[in-house]
Amino acid sequence: MNVLSIEGLTVDFNTAEGRVRAVDDVSFVVPENRTVALVGESGSGKTVISQTIMGLLPQAAEISSGNVILADPTGEEPPVDIAALERKGPQMRHLRGNRVAIIFQEPMTSLSPLHTIGDQIGEAALLHRNVSRAEASELTKTMLSLVKFPDPERALETYPFELSGGLRQRAMIAMAMICRPALLIADEPTTALDVTIQAEILKLIREVQSELRMSVLMITHDFGVVANMADEIAVIYHGRIMEKGTAQQLFSDPKHDYLKALLNAVPSFHMDKDERLVPIRPIVLKSEELTSNRPHCDVAPGEPLVEMRDVTKQFTLRKGSFFGSKAKTLTALDDISLTIRRGECLGLVGESGSGKTTAAKAILRAIGIEGGQVLYNRGNGLEDIANLSGAELMDYRRRVQLIFQDPFSSLNPRMTINDTLMEPMEVHGVGTPKERAERARNLMNLVGLDPRFLRRYPHSFSGGQRQRIGIARALTLNPEFILCDEPTSALDVSVQAQILNLLQDLKRDLNLTYLFVSHNLAVVDYVADRIAVMCRGRLVEIGETRTVVGNPLHPYTKALLSAVPEPDLSAPLDFAALDANNASEPQLWPEPFRLVNGQEPLLVEMEPDHFVCAPGLKNTGAQEGTAA
Repeated sequence: MNVLSIEGLTVDFNTAEGRVRAVDDVSFVVPENRTVALVGESGSGKTVISQTIMGLLPQAAEISSGNVILADPTGEEPPVDIAALERKGPQMRHLRGNRVAIIFQEPMTSLSPLHTIGDQIGEAALLHRNVSRAEASELTKTMLSLVKFPDPERALETYPFELSGGLRQRAMIAMAMICRPALLIADEPTTALDVTIQAEILKLIREVQSELRMSVLMITHDFGVVANMADEIAVIYHGRIMEKGTAQQLFSDPKHDYLKALLNAVPSFHMDKDERLVPIRPIVLKSEELTSNRPHCDVAPGEPLVEMRDVTKQFTLRKGSFFGSKAKTLTALDDISLTIRRGECLGLVGESGSGKTTAAKAILRAIGIEGGQVLYNRGNGLEDIANLSGAELMDYRRRVQLIFQDPFSSLNPRMTINDTLMEPMEVHGVGTPKERAERARNLMNLVGLDPRFLRRYPHSFSGGQRQRIGIARALTLNPEFILCDEPTSALDVSVQAQILNLLQDLKRDLNLTYLFVSHNLAVVDYVADRIAVMCRGRLVEIGETRTVVGNPLHPYTKALLSAVPEPDLSAPLDFAALDANNASEPQLWPEPFRLVNGQEPLLVEMEPDHFVCAPGLKNTGAQEGTAA
């Protein structure tokens, strides 16, 4: 039977500009104990459909036509048309969280910061299952065990801010599952997570689904997730269903041009080095803008531009109390040695908390370091950036720029795009007001945006457009070296392809050097010349991209690569193997890779230009090196 049947659903929004159609005559079904993936770009109407099913549409939204029939597979309750129910009425409240539940995209913003995890999960049981507080607490513990929480008893008293992203998402799943719903809506449940945690969450959803015989509506733009999870797929564009069918049909023989375009925009490990992603809306670079934006650099291609030597960084986790308890420290960077050559893109990969962003901040001199040196070549050989001050430091700041992970929070909402692009030039005293205005227009053209948008504010742009503005801002001062901190992790595959191609073209045409920080190995494989892999603040493997991806030597690198979901039905994730290896625990790595606290993380050249952290080989005569 079909647990959910959507027939001819049309949803309109009443806005200041008039009536806007968000969902247009959509029809599809979700059968019992099956997973249906709803796939499309941001703004295509996926989330509006999920809000309609949950009765959570905003005030301005109106269901103009259609039915949303929710059936009870047990047969205890009759089918109900959610579209006809009052959104805040008792019948909708009975269904929401009880027979139909949702896992939101961002667990931190959807969990209450003032209540413990135990209270928040137990609340649904108290509302819908007619149990006492003690019984709700036991049910919560059971659910936390089901979603593989390390210590369910302790988790009951834990607040969301004390949990990692992966554990917060597990808590959201437990909250959705506690009433054993017939239908679970998973709205981009893994977008912001590392590949290893993403694989754990996907495995978890599949296990819980088989145990509870639950139907799942998976809303995503990640075709790797779709290939591993979906039985059936519906592709949506501008509120309309373009194509639907089984996963086998749509992956093996896509019919609609839009679906073909989405699949062509996904980076994979099997691409040739010269092969390009094909974005749906490509950005064309103009040669006159490229000429005016080319920075002058005194370092020859291939020469060391940036070098980290034995860099150590520690953070204090908790202050000591009046009674003399010691402050705890976390080593974020542990003896990191790394060289970035002029004209290359070095990919820095690893899970959240591995030290990637800390390393980038150390190069920027945005944070101080406890030990080691960060060196930069401004044309007179490598010099320690810690010794730069005054005009020399300002010169360094001009040469090194950063593209942030989240373009929305890194753009000032009170400044127009024109002000945002002019500000760095004003700070550094570059050009006359007329020249600055001209440069701002050139930069907009360079990243494929209309210069007329300069008077707009950040909120009026899409995520991809905001990221292009972030790139334009980074290029304002003609830098030589750009740190890209997860610049595509929050973007759709089509927009991601746009941004990756733009970064590739800018690197080639402006002779730029990149440090590309990411947890998506398929993306790094596409953009990077070399890859450096980090785990727990240590560098564990570094080498040419194709060498590391094609022949990973370190167990942690192998685990990262095996956890990347590929948009290919013939290459599913091996969930059992992912569960078995404790790849993030250095003390559990096999010899000669095992690392214990206090041990020096030694890099050994196992193959030409392929370095691996293997302290156990120290006495074997293998060649040691600082991963140059």
